[in-house]
Amino acid sequence: MKIDIILAGVGGQGILSIATIVGAAAIKRGMYMKQAEVHGMSQRGGDPLGKADMIISVEPMESLRYLPWLKKDGWLITNDQPFVNIPNYPDFDALKAELAKVQNCVAINADQIAKDLGSARSSNMVILGAASPYLQLPFEEIENAVRENFARKGEEVVNVNLACLKAGRELAEKK
Repeated sequence: MKIDIILAGVGGQGILSIATIVGAAAIKRGMYMKQAEVHGMSQRGGDPLGKADMIISVEPMESLRYLPWLKKDGWLITNDQPFVNIPNYPDFDALKAELAKVQNCVAINADQIAKDLGSARSSNMVILGAASPYLQLPFEEIENAVRENFARKGEEVVNVNLACLKAGRELAEKK
């Protein structure tokens, strides 16, 4: 079983936590994992254009940046809420229109879902949950990796991250 995933987002949005959790779950399944920063993918051993199975993104513009690497039938899982950190950020409606062109796209307001569940900082777990049906990993193993990753922060943090993970998965399963 092989799955090539691109993780995309802006610094501080939790991409490294997603990578850690997916990596831990994959390794427990005996899978081989290669991780590298996504800057200059072709120079860092990333797949050539049109070969990635999935893009998991916590920021919609960043997800669109990596679309050329996605297979035609690949999955794009993204937060649909922008993190506007540049003065010439694209028009939001145009961005959503581009996302709508992707054959297999789960675009959700992860920011609001996480906020409603009590932790605005956990929108990355909502996105991971939305990606989980397509990851070829048992959901229980992803949950266990979330528990392990956040255990040092206490039970309340673990529980809110698990709630966000489950909420994201439930939304993806409805799409």
